[in-house]
Amino acid sequence: MLSGARVSIFLASRAILRGGKVGTLLNILIIAMVFTNMILLSAIIGGAVNLFHDQTIDYVTSDIVIRPERDERTLFHVDELLDRVNRVPRAARASARYSIGGTLSHEGSMVSIPITAFNPRDEIEVTKIHEHIVEGDFLSPADDGILLGQFVAGHEDPGLDFFESLGGVRVGDSVEVMFANGVLKTYRVKGIYSTKSYQADYMAFISWEEMDAVLGTRNTEATEVLVRAQSGEDLDLVKLRLLQFGVQERVETWNEAMTQVIADSMETFSIIDKISLAVSLIIAIVVIGIVFTIKTINQRHQIGIQKAIGISNRIIIGSYVAQVLFIWLFGSLAGMVVVNLLLLYFSANPLEFPDGDVVPVFEMATMLENAGWLAGASALAGFLPAWRITRENTLDAMRG
Repeated sequence: MLSGARVSIFLASRAILRGGKVGTLLNILIIAMVFTNMILLSAIIGGAVNLFHDQTIDYVTSDIVIRPERDERTLFHVDELLDRVNRVPRAARASARYSIGGTLSHEGSMVSIPITAFNPRDEIEVTKIHEHIVEGDFLSPADDGILLGQFVAGHEDPGLDFFESLGGVRVGDSVEVMFANGVLKTYRVKGIYSTKSYQADYMAFISWEEMDAVLGTRNTEATEVLVRAQSGEDLDLVKLRLLQFGVQERVETWNEAMTQVIADSMETFSIIDKISLAVSLIIAIVVIGIVFTIKTINQRHQIGIQKAIGISNRIIIGSYVAQVLFIWLFGSLAGMVVVNLLLLYFSANPLEFPDGDVVPVFEMATMLENAGWLAGASALAGFLPAWRITRENTLDAMRG
């Protein structure tokens, strides 16, 4: 068997050396482009998923979120809960949020969304919304202004808005808010932020003290508590420590806190990636199959002679598979060079998507896995034409 493999490799090497160099180089280029296509879409999808995860952590849930049990609406005695959470090792800081339904209106434009209150000193240590103020300033404790996401503020031209908006509110404008408890208040827009997260940018915030004024009493409840873990910590371990320190409410890491709709969206990305991989492999099989079908037809006479002198079908087929694997090897290496050049380019020039700048993720494990799939597809594309020709009668093959 080993000697047969050696003969196959010898025949393959002679065929490559005597064959057209331009044709071989073109075949290598085809494999390189197919390999790059397989990696690129997967890398873009991976970058988009990573962007969404980062936005979820930085602007919506932080690392860990504490929410009421499913049969409760709010967390009670939030001051005690914050003290307990802030004493947990590896938990850097916690920020309480309290949301109440409200309708914002400005010059005939209306938006109905939850109005969320937080302590600005805690919030800047837990989320990164304060880093993305595009107009005005972030809230301060006891502030009587309102902070709006860019999708809430909107544009004067409704065609530019993704959602219902206030029609182009700017910093300093007055906004009326009718809260769900019947309180009507007018706020000056203190700041407008833009994180490029569809979730975060369709929110409105007021200070915790201002919420006390809306409720007419000192608020000791929260709808959720966001917890920022220390950098590099295992979030499942931090969650376990929170439970060990007596946090009895529903504790979830950011990944667990994602809604089913978002989880389904992530699954859709995965399906698209698999479809792209399958299409790329089919393209590789078809293109290489056509090339080697033409090659075996042109070499029918030579194959007939090889069979006549006693070379087995297995060795002849192995020589063609070896040729195509040679092309796959150098094509994959060339594709990896292209992919690494793209990595350098996109690291300096991220793709600008409506929901943020995406840096494609090129992982070595993914490249090796896809190279393996491409090797299998290439071997199949080389095997089928050779197998079909070697099944012909030897005399018919020798006649060409």
